[in-house]
Amino acid sequence: MKNRDLGKEILGSLDEIKAFKKGKLELRTTELSEPSAPKIIRNRLNLSQCAFAGLLGVSTRTLQDWEQGRRSPQGPAIALLRIAEQHPEIFTELR
Repeated sequence: MKNRDLGKEILGSLDEIKAFKKGKLELRTTELSEPSAPKIIRNRLNLSQCAFAGLLGVSTRTLQDWEQGRRSPQGPAIALLRIAEQHPEIFTELR
């Protein structure tokens, strides 16, 4: 494994920031799509609420609240739902 030169990477990043502020560089950005509703993803994976909640690391009650619209997933939960939707094989392997 190649050793990283973190100091060099940090200095390079600072140079990019300076160039961006001067209008000499466009920064790369990525728009992430919103995942489908948790219930849709869970049904595609053919999992019970209990099993899907366990894989996501949330309580069954939390998943039920999401599915019934009382609450919405936040932060890392959205990322996990996106992964479950776009790469279901990962969740299938975890069972």
